[in-house]
Amino acid sequence: MTRFALVVEYDGRPFVGWQRQSEGASVQGAIERALRQITGEEATVHAAGRTDAGVHATAMRAHTDVVKTIAPFRLMEALNACLRPDPVAILDCRVVADEWHARFSCMRRSYVYRIVNRRAPLTHTHGLAWRVPQPIDVAAMAAGAERLVGRHDFTTFRSAHCQADSPLRTLDRLAVTQDGDTISIHAAARSFLHHQVRSMVGCLALVGQGRRIPDDLAAILAARDRSALWLNAPPDGLFFTGADYPG
Repeated sequence: MTRFALVVEYDGRPFVGWQRQSEGASVQGAIERALRQITGEEATVHAAGRTDAGVHATAMRAHTDVVKTIAPFRLMEALNACLRPDPVAILDCRVVADEWHARFSCMRRSYVYRIVNRRAPLTHTHGLAWRVPQPIDVAAMAAGAERLVGRHDFTTFRSAHCQADSPLRTLDRLAVTQDGDTISIHAAARSFLHHQVRSMVGCLALVGQGRRIPDDLAAILAARDRSALWLNAPPDGLFFTGADYPG
């Protein structure tokens, strides 16, 4: 038995999310189906995070155990061939120690949310960004983001369907950058609650539009009440961009 670590890129639009479900196509299911074609085995693929329907990844980390003897490069090439035409690509494949686990060994996860601030409809980035037509003050968004960094009870920013044992999370980074009409919100933490990033982005967008002020974010955070949330951003602009591991 060999444990392979994978780096996976995917467009989340055709999928119900990363996790295999009883109905609908999933990223996990697509990779496991490809593995079955290649090895004849019922291998399970474990990921660093479970993205929702419509959420994308540029570098999701995952692992799987395979009995068949196969070189990492050959497995990567075979997976990419079998995954077509699904918008899923294996960017890297390598052998790791048996105790390495994509989810439980992960020290930090990173996401980027992209907003396109323009009145015109999206064409090339439709489904890959959230279009906000109203003018946005990026400095105000950045000031609001500072109120959320650190260890807090993020109940307000947590989905009602979140299964985490505790709403306490330490947000290591929440930064706002701009390149032309594209605004990027960079978030990093050891782990996130269900919908936490999208909820934070939705509220930051309202601060950027002047409909709220940065200090209002501290107030709704302190409320520890999901009903206090102003807006949950759509999944379109959210990308899982990386995971950090010891060594």
